[in-house]
Amino acid sequence: MTTTSYSPPAGEPWPEAANFPPPEVPQPAPAPDPAPLFPEQPLPPAGPTGPASWSGRLRTLPARAWRGRADDPRWVRPALLGLLAATAVLYLWGLSASGWANAFYSAAVQAGTQSWKAFFFGSSDAGNFITVDKPPMSLWPMACSARIFGLSSWSLLAPQALMGSATVGVLYATVRRRFSPLGGLLAGAALALTPVAALMFRFNNPDALLVLLLTLTAYGLVRAIETASTRWLLFTGAMFGFAFLTKTLAAFLILPAFAVSYLVVAPTGFWRRVRQVLLAGVAVVVAGGWWVAVVELLPASARPYVGGSQDNSFLSLTFGYNGLGRVNGNERGSVGGGGRLPAGLDLPAGAMRNRGWGQTGITRLFGSDIGGQIAWLMPAALILLLVGLWATRRYARTDTARAAFLVWGGWLISTALIFSFMSGIFHQYYTVALAPAVAALVGMGVDGLWRARHRLPYALVLAGTLAVTAVWAFVLLGRSSDFLPWLRWAVLAGGLAAAAALVAGQFAGKASGRVGARIASVAGLLGLAAAFGGPAAYAVDTVGTAHNGSIITAGPSVKGAFGPGGGRHGAQGFAGNGRVFAPGGQGGQGGQGFPGGQAPHGQNGGQGRPGGFPGGFPGGGFPGGGSAGTNGRHERGTTTGPGAIDPEGMDPGSTGPGGPGGMGGMGGMGGLLGGTKVSDEAAALLKENADHYTWAAATTGSQNAASYQLATSKPVMALGGFNGTDPSLSLSGFQQYVQEGRVHWYIAGGAHRAFGGGADGNGADDKQQSETAQIEAWVTGHFTAKTVGSATFYDLTAPTS
Repeated sequence: MTTTSYSPPAGEPWPEAANFPPPEVPQPAPAPDPAPLFPEQPLPPAGPTGPASWSGRLRTLPARAWRGRADDPRWVRPALLGLLAATAVLYLWGLSASGWANAFYSAAVQAGTQSWKAFFFGSSDAGNFITVDKPPMSLWPMACSARIFGLSSWSLLAPQALMGSATVGVLYATVRRRFSPLGGLLAGAALALTPVAALMFRFNNPDALLVLLLTLTAYGLVRAIETASTRWLLFTGAMFGFAFLTKTLAAFLILPAFAVSYLVVAPTGFWRRVRQVLLAGVAVVVAGGWWVAVVELLPASARPYVGGSQDNSFLSLTFGYNGLGRVNGNERGSVGGGGRLPAGLDLPAGAMRNRGWGQTGITRLFGSDIGGQIAWLMPAALILLLVGLWATRRYARTDTARAAFLVWGGWLISTALIFSFMSGIFHQYYTVALAPAVAALVGMGVDGLWRARHRLPYALVLAGTLAVTAVWAFVLLGRSSDFLPWLRWAVLAGGLAAAAALVAGQFAGKASGRVGARIASVAGLLGLAAAFGGPAAYAVDTVGTAHNGSIITAGPSVKGAFGPGGGRHGAQGFAGNGRVFAPGGQGGQGGQGFPGGQAPHGQNGGQGRPGGFPGGFPGGGFPGGGSAGTNGRHERGTTTGPGAIDPEGMDPGSTGPGGPGGMGGMGGMGGLLGGTKVSDEAAALLKENADHYTWAAATTGSQNAASYQLATSKPVMALGGFNGTDPSLSLSGFQQYVQEGRVHWYIAGGAHRAFGGGADGNGADDKQQSETAQIEAWVTGHFTAKTVGSATFYDLTAPTS
């Protein structure tokens, strides 16, 4: 064997080096990443676009509506359709029991069926004297329904119920875009069973349409974020504009959070995102501003007075009484800001804190009078929001799961904080604006945790969330201890048992996968029943009870309720749970009346604990109010006491006792909150020769006027608007109307008396109160009084000598 000493020249490789690469060092395989909590979901295939595709899409719509997405299991679409049908049945069931519901809006709908001008402006009467204190969009669906089917309780309220079912469908579609069908169905069911949703989707306030439109904005934003779509962002802006025309600035509570969410996560360049958001802002202005422009540009003589404003300007109404005034409490002309209590009323220190709308603070939404309306699933929603943001913390900026949590979390947090700290007018039913966000977060969070339940940490989080929900439901049900007392214990036991089973199923699954799966399934069904049991019971109770007036609440009575309409036993001098308000009612258990239960001027304002907040401006508690010292509480079609309200209390021709002004068992503050019970004799008198006049009668306050208008189908002038404090007409202007023969009757009494601004001017020291008082003083001094039933009428065509 020989060797060679040959070496290649320096800088040259060995000849055989290319044939012998260095050996590779084996690297350990990376540990497999656990499955993400929210895996990417395939989006539904995009269909054809453009006008040419409309006929084909319409032709295939029935099949697509029944089958749903191609990747959905067969049971999904029947389950969704069943949920929508059940929601519609729940909201439509016994709908006409509430009569005219809120007569304030019902009268405006009636006017819209008689006059297209009243329809456009949202006038309270067909004579177009004054508008309601909101934009008219929420009235338009009801007015169209009434024009088609005739004016009735059903034609007024059925559109609201259908909006509720539509909102459930939109919420499902929004959640399903990114999560599983289970998440969408859970979200829809949670919304449908929220007590305040069951209340407001059966009532004729603007909130039903507002919630539907805001849910559509969330759907549009989710679609826009998926592909940075300008078209869908413009859709979102248009929905915000329509929502503004429904309830002004209440529509914009979530707008900043939505704009920030898109700027952060949309999958496109930053400056393009900015341009798109600005374009969406233009869509908001166009969709919501066209009607405002018409109202502001028309001369005042060519349109009705803007109700709720102090200067006949819709812009001042938007940014004042209906806008920033609700937040800071500076509401000129309002019962909380502009109104004054009667002179000589000595109240305890701190009695006027927050003007009677409840204590503000971070726990406000969980308090006695609000918790049962909306807060059943709110702790779970907050926990699941944190879980969702934590689980997606390392996802890409444009991940749609994190985007969904930002959208719905932004909705929940921004709205909840404003509601918690606003010091102006705040009603319990406002919280319906939180319902879609709470339901969506519950559906999305449970969807992810249920999918990952085989991993112990996530099973513990899911079980803990369920346990918290069950314990919180136990607390809420304890506030209405007379309502299904067994339910709170069943919910607590079921929720805790299901939580324990979810954890135990992990250990059982290690021994037998089939056993673990069965335990998890049973635990899931039991937990679902426990979580939804409380709100479902409250929702069913709400559906089974009539609701009338301006301030209403869902569910049974609760202990310690604060604020008007805070419980079935009353709050602050109101009798009833805010469902049907009765004047002169007892403050009730948990309600706080005037000190010693005595209202000013010797009127019985309802029995209450000494030292409490004044009786919430009790009905009949001021001069010109209704019957005094009666219970007046209506529950499930029963009446108690001479001032009680029957289920048809707002129907034309109904009768009942009352004091001057014809309060007769409904409303408070001289007709401010619930209107008047109109006798057959009074209705017949107003109808006589009514076609010869622009207004059959005039009276102070929109609720008072609405009752007479609905009873007669004749226009009634509402002096002073809703609160009786709008400077809508001066004494000289009213005298001119009388001289021209445009008003037949004047009905004494009205909402301005609630502020101590009666004909004697007691306590009325500002302009808007004195004008209505001056009109009544002039009428009573120049025309003869005529008692008709329980009301005092003045014939303005027959002056005294």
